[in-house]
Amino acid sequence: MRILVTGGTGFIGSHTVVELLENGYDVSIVDNLCNSSAVVLDRIKQITAKTANFHKIDLLDKVALDGIFESERFDCVIHFAGLKAVGESVKEPWKYYNNNLVGTLNLIDSMSRHGVKNLIFSSSATVYGSPKVVPITEEHPKGNCTNPYGQTKSMIEQILTDIHKADGEWNIVLLRYFNPIGAHPSGLIGEEPNGTPNNLMPFITQVAIGKLPELGIFGSDYDTKDGTGVRDYIHVVDLAKAHVKAMKKIFDNAGLEIYNLGTGKGYSVLEVVHSFEEATGIKIPYSFKPRREGDIAACYASADKAKKDLGWVAEYGIKEMCLHSWNFQKLNPNGYGE
Repeated sequence: MRILVTGGTGFIGSHTVVELLENGYDVSIVDNLCNSSAVVLDRIKQITAKTANFHKIDLLDKVALDGIFESERFDCVIHFAGLKAVGESVKEPWKYYNNNLVGTLNLIDSMSRHGVKNLIFSSSATVYGSPKVVPITEEHPKGNCTNPYGQTKSMIEQILTDIHKADGEWNIVLLRYFNPIGAHPSGLIGEEPNGTPNNLMPFITQVAIGKLPELGIFGSDYDTKDGTGVRDYIHVVDLAKAHVKAMKKIFDNAGLEIYNLGTGKGYSVLEVVHSFEEATGIKIPYSFKPRREGDIAACYASADKAKKDLGWVAEYGIKEMCLHSWNFQKLNPNGYGE
């Protein structure tokens, strides 16, 4: 079986490609490399001793995208490609709506016209908005997303839901990620943000290695145990393995299914900092900053449905997440070197 992975050189995409290859799938990647590096392709080969087909294509380029579907036959698509920085989306909403929505519509159109109706979508817990209760189950109503990035995820979920209603031949799994961190245990692939990191763990590791002077913690007065935001952090390898499980569900004619992917446990920003310090022995200086627009106090998952339906549970703890993140940073002090 051949799987098309959009955004397959990115953080979550690259780890998922590794898991797919190691589970015997043939993989093709579409990525415009705007938030990733072609070096990842060589790293994937080093880990798996296998090669994924790579196409440097932007999903906004409909002609090029159609060409891929005409030259290769796919059994399923896993759709990661999209802009994902919450703060940037607040400042540049048009950029996010254009890239994420139009790119997805182009992908769906190409899939439909070439008879590919199996899709796994990389969604986000941000679609729940500011949750009324935690842990969050899949039955929790979607909320008013607090930023344009989250709005694009919610809108795409609705588009895919409507497509399935209109055509029952589609099998669609919506995976709502909580907060992926960590890296492959080999240290060969991990999270390499462009510029100053938007996410917590790469910010911590860049402080630890001396690239940044201190960690800025946005908000110290949330209604949480220590005033800092609480999130459900999940190891990226656990997350990647969930896609292989979801693939099996797709080929059992899933219809439309939604799954939370998290550990079911929330950690505050300060707890993550202290866990990193304990795991690595490195002190992380930090200072508090004003809250970021669009952030919420606490968000963590109930992943019971994924355990019941997919046989999937997160296996790594916060210590391994910190150690593997640091291992990638140590082995790649300048990222992928580009």
